[in-house]
Amino acid sequence: MRAVVQRVKRTVLSVDGKLISDIDFGLAVFLGVKTGDSEAQAEAMAKKIANLRIFQDGNGKMNLSVKDVGGQVLLVSQFTLLGDCSHGNRPSFSDAERPERAKFLYEFVAEQLRARDVPVKTGVFGADMKIEQFNDGPVSIILEI
Repeated sequence: MRAVVQRVKRTVLSVDGKLISDIDFGLAVFLGVKTGDSEAQAEAMAKKIANLRIFQDGNGKMNLSVKDVGGQVLLVSQFTLLGDCSHGNRPSFSDAERPERAKFLYEFVAEQLRARDVPVKTGVFGADMKIEQFNDGPVSIILEI
């Protein structure tokens, strides 16, 4: 399981011109599910995202989590994070999990974040989503579990 976590001031997600989700402050999390990923890995990913200390404290140090600062998470499924470009210029997505299982684990991560008292909004699994972001920092972290 792989995630790109970005600290954001605002993120807006739409599908076919229709607003689906937006957050004013927190984390935009792009999640790729790899073949063979388990519920245990999804739970570990949610725990890591919920507790990742990438927000500034009173001393300007990255020492606070999204929970600490009262932020939200916009969780977006993104199988292209599993793209392998090691052979040629066209990515291979053979490491990406099948859609049914990937959707289940994506939704499981969202549930696990909510269980940790993190407000979560989601995209539309498998849709052509348009995302506008106002990154903060910028701060981008790659997680692999």
